[in-house]
Formats: sequence, C-alpha cells, structure tokens
Amino acid sequence: MKVECSIEEVFGLAKARLDDCGLLLTSVGMDGKANVMTIGWGLTGRLWGQTVFMVAVRPSRYTFELIEETGEFTVNVPPERELDDAVAYCGKVSGRDKDKLGESGFEVEKGETVRSPLVSCCVAHLECRVIGKSRLVPELLSEEVKKSYASGNFHTLYFGKPLRILVEK
Repeated sequence: MKVECSIEEVFGLAKARLDDCGLLLTSVGMDGKANVMTIGWGLTGRLWGQTVFMVAVRPSRYTFELIEETGEFTVNVPPERELDDAVAYCGKVSGRDKDKLGESGFEVEKGETVRSPLVSCCVAHLECRVIGKSRLVPELLSEEVKKSYASGNFHTLYFGKPLRILVEK
C-alpha cells in the first residue's frame, strides 16, 4: 500500500537507486501521450523557501519537449534489482520512436496532482510541478565538464516542487 509521506522518507530510497540503476522520470504532452526516461541524477533540498527536486534533461530529449509543454513531471523510484533491465532500456531508447512505457511492461496510474503518470511498480513517487528552470551555461563550466557536451547539448535543470510524495509501506 502506498501512503503520502515527506521527502525525507523517500530520499534514502531515491539516492540508493540513483547510485545503482537510476530513477524513472515520466512526463506527458498536452496530447496525453506519456513518456518515461531514466535519470542518473537528481537533487533535493530547499530553495526559494520550499522543498524542490531538481532533474536535468537535455534539450534533445523527447522528455524535454513534454516538460516544456506541461510544466510537470513525476519521479518514480524502482524497486531493487527486479526492474534494472527495463530501467536501462528506458535510458537507451527515445520516446519519440517507441512506446517505452508499453514496451517495458510498465503499468501506470494517474497522478493525483499532475497529468504525468506514476509507474505503478515503483516503490516511491514524487508528483512535481516545475517552479523554475535554468540552462547550463557553457562559460560557467570547467573544461573537464564541457567534455561531456561535445555536441553542445547542455542540460536544462528543472526545479520541481513535489505536490504529492508517496512511498510503499
């Protein structure tokens, strides 16, 4: 059974999965088409007097388009090990070309506060509304970091305000 909780209750789970296979970020366009992608990093903390969960998405990603359309996303924490292959798949294939949710076998459920779906089999979820964003500025990055952006496809950082946080109990 999933119950509402605080960010502190899911932070440890999210951090452990980020260090392992990653988390699942879902988004949906105004047309109702949903997408899922794997994220390898996310940050949580307090900014502007409120709790935020920050994700980084490259402008070339389909997810970028969907978040720009709706200003919402969900972060889904997979259970240990059993979904690693599906999570890896969602990080390698574009949602423009494939129905990653369907092909991964993920069942989804409707978010309560956002249009983006929740991945049902995950053990925790954050329903987030974008309250700010920032593009990485190449001139402010070290030469070492710039090497990760040979194509110039610099991440946009989305600051999501968690409107609802759930964890499996």
